[in-house]
Amino acid sequence: MGVTYPWIQHHGAVDGVTGSCHQLWLTAQDSVLIDCGLFQGAEISGGRAGQNSLANEFALATVHAVIATHVHIDHIGRLPWLLAAGFKKPIHCTEPSALLMPTVLEDAFKVGVSRNAALAERYIEKVSGYLQGHPYKEWVTLLERPDLVCRVRFQRAGHILGSAYVECDVHYPLQQRRRRVVFSGDLGAPHAPMLPAPKPPHAADVVVLESTYGDRLHESRRNRRARLQKVLERALADGGSVIIPAFSIGRTQELLYELEGITHGNQAWQQIPVILDAPLATRFTKLYRELKPWWDAEALKRVVQGHQPLAFKQLLTVTTHAQHVKMVNRLAHTHQPAIVITGSGMCTAGRVVNYLKAMLRDARHNVVFVGYQARGTPGYAIAQYGSSNGYVELDGKRYTINAGVHTLGGYSAHADQKGLVSFITGMKRWPEEVRLVHGDEGAKATLSIKLQQAAKERSKPLKVIIPS
Repeated sequence: MGVTYPWIQHHGAVDGVTGSCHQLWLTAQDSVLIDCGLFQGAEISGGRAGQNSLANEFALATVHAVIATHVHIDHIGRLPWLLAAGFKKPIHCTEPSALLMPTVLEDAFKVGVSRNAALAERYIEKVSGYLQGHPYKEWVTLLERPDLVCRVRFQRAGHILGSAYVECDVHYPLQQRRRRVVFSGDLGAPHAPMLPAPKPPHAADVVVLESTYGDRLHESRRNRRARLQKVLERALADGGSVIIPAFSIGRTQELLYELEGITHGNQAWQQIPVILDAPLATRFTKLYRELKPWWDAEALKRVVQGHQPLAFKQLLTVTTHAQHVKMVNRLAHTHQPAIVITGSGMCTAGRVVNYLKAMLRDARHNVVFVGYQARGTPGYAIAQYGSSNGYVELDGKRYTINAGVHTLGGYSAHADQKGLVSFITGMKRWPEEVRLVHGDEGAKATLSIKLQQAAKERSKPLKVIIPS
């Protein structure tokens, strides 16, 4: 039985939520990659995120381009290895992503390949030579031959600035046949600060859909803001610090936006320092300010009203390692209230580890999680066991968790179950097939049931596949 093109091969985000990478085969000799991300947490196994794996896994000669949905490391972090394996084709993304990506990849290169600054600079120059940024909603032709035409279009995904879902239009003129394949990338939650909510595509034949929160619903933005303020008030009354592990791109900037809104016009709150102790996040915050044309209408209106969402008065930035060490010691041994935003978001590395080592044993302090915690990460352990005075291992040593631990799911950058279902049911022409990726087993199974129920209610012939 022959293969019917196009067909999709998944190279990541199948068994979990990281390592997103999907190969869209147009013919036996032609393909494109949608994302090329690193595996993280417990999903790192068997060297599958390494260079040898890439060299063997991808038939590079067939790949005409990489399409990047957004610049998070679990979607583009394997690009250094792809280039090392000899890839020399275009990397397509949105215009904001093209501005953000060099900084992301420079950091990934220094962490995963070499800290040599000159080498990193040469690498970024090489990547930038392949990078092509495009406006939203405009078709980009990747391949045009008498027998095959492939074009893609980026649509706003509402996940981080520059994020997109990708519509792939594949036309076989000689067969008088065309197929529309949609890759969701990561879809954002509605009412996320600074970003417009994603709108479903008009039509699709096949959708590759993320399912991170396919088994749960988020609280409203009003509720999550009230909960954040309540946690801050309680922690700060105790003279402690609030440690918020946050991802450098997206969550950090949205948190700053929300904190500025909470403190604006309140003299007491404006005396409490908000400390951004994350050099990479500081760089991205500056880039976010430069990307103001892509902010949503609400954020732009607040600027007109006199707000400074990403540059308010009590926002302090910590840059050098010496400043960081001094700040950790100061907050751990004084009763000065402070809010600290630092990385990494899953507590796997970075400056947050030093804050946790110094403060987890002290009940005055609080840890607030606002993003997904993958299994096998310290963040997952703290979120799971913190409420029962459990422990977490950091750099091989156990630390008892006496600090308060809070998870504010409403700040997730991902759509919840309702948003994911609506992405499919909101289409004018439903797909024949939905392939669920980028989610834990339970999330995918639950979302599959919900999608099938929705299809049955509307008498739609929908096939839901969970790739293995």
